[in-house]
Amino acid sequence: MSARSLNKVQLIGNLTREPEIRYTTGGTPVVTFGVATNKSWKDQDGNVKEVAEFHNIVAWNKMAEICQQLLAKGMKVYIEGSLTTRSWEADDGSTRYKTEVRVDDMILLDSKGKQGAGFDAEGSHTQEKEEEEAEVVTEETPTKDEDTSNSEDPLDDSDLPF
Repeated sequence: MSARSLNKVQLIGNLTREPEIRYTTGGTPVVTFGVATNKSWKDQDGNVKEVAEFHNIVAWNKMAEICQQLLAKGMKVYIEGSLTTRSWEADDGSTRYKTEVRVDDMILLDSKGKQGAGFDAEGSHTQEKEEEEAEVVTEETPTKDEDTSNSEDPLDDSDLPF
């Protein structure tokens, strides 16, 4: 029986550089960018201390294209994924390593993407758009307090199954 393991990363931070897209020799899109997260606390003297962590992010396939289209430096974003470490041999013969967060899910936390599209990573409306649509529905739907006796009822008693 093998031991269970978990490789999951969740980050909320700001992009430190523009997403850079490249394509593998097979034509697969790959985008890389950086995200900074901040941590602050008070020391024993009551002074506020702050430290920033910088994370290398990589997205593949459709997620890479979405990140390239919607993200821009400085934007706030939620990233969910897993840690991956790759290695390569440098020109001087030494082995180099780089740890990255491979994106599984991305959510824009700014009100609009780079293009002002108003859509999130999955192509759905943002919460702001959903709230506007919900307001329209509630304005058109009568409440219990409103008098609906003059409106036409589309159901007749003969339509009822009992």
